[in-house]
Amino acid sequence: MQCLSCGASVLAGDQFCEECGTPLTTSKPPTTRQGCEKCGAGNEAIDAEGYCTNCGFRREPKERDRLEVIINSQLAGVSDRGFKHHRNEDFLALQQINGSQVNILVVCDGVSSADQPDLAARTAAESASLELATVWQTGEKPELAVKSAFAAALTSVCKIPYITSVNSDPPSTTIIAAVVHNHTATIGWLGDSRAYWISPNVSKQLTQDDSWLYEVVAAGEMTETEARQSPKAHAITRWLGADAVADAIPSIVNFSIPGSGYLLLCTDGLWNYAPEPWQLANLVQQSSATDAISVSRSLVEFARQSGGHDNITVAVLAL
Repeated sequence: MQCLSCGASVLAGDQFCEECGTPLTTSKPPTTRQGCEKCGAGNEAIDAEGYCTNCGFRREPKERDRLEVIINSQLAGVSDRGFKHHRNEDFLALQQINGSQVNILVVCDGVSSADQPDLAARTAAESASLELATVWQTGEKPELAVKSAFAAALTSVCKIPYITSVNSDPPSTTIIAAVVHNHTATIGWLGDSRAYWISPNVSKQLTQDDSWLYEVVAAGEMTETEARQSPKAHAITRWLGADAVADAIPSIVNFSIPGSGYLLLCTDGLWNYAPEPWQLANLVQQSSATDAISVSRSLVEFARQSGGHDNITVAVLAL
């Protein structure tokens, strides 16, 4: 045995280190945390699904720090906590329906200043994906299916139990969703999570951020360089949540897929390090494999190696 303070050898029965005098205490095994870690309610307040009936908080398992979703070699994604945040507030949901003819991708980034952003992101992603698949199979037009998916996600997020507080906003999240069929991608979004088309021939950003930076640059009030220096640079102007119900209609774009390549949906945890389409294209070309999960992993690892200052989520459809 060794003294944890000075490293000197000590005997099992010693109570003090003879070299430095430090008390030798035997550490107790960690106790299992009970009850709600947010409001302090006892274990009796936790329901069968892990929610606190007092404040609505639900502690996510550690597995949420790293989430990989693999549908097949064509459709996959990764969500990673990164290094700076204490939890992963992103989420993604992926589906293929009608065989592999229809692909659904949803990526959400919980608003950190809001209450329970991790739960908001997960709830929105899962609700939107389910609704999009359900409505699509009724024969509805893609744009209306996407709008219905966003409405369902909003309803679900607004149902998350929340105690009004001056210190936080209600559960909120960005959301971007795409449904791809017959070489056409219909993409809807609220916030600054992005969609890109990446291919050897042409790569482009398919969405425009709902952000303070984009709006002041588009209005000609600042150059992009000037706007990036502002503390408001990363402030979003639209999101999904109970405090944004009146402005929860998504922007929608249809993109005709020109050939082979990748449809990429991601949170700002990736694109902050490589915002330009050509930068992402270079990274994809450097990947040792071409399947969707390998590309997703390589992009997430790039963001981690670049600093991992935010949660990182990437969803890829290889076409």
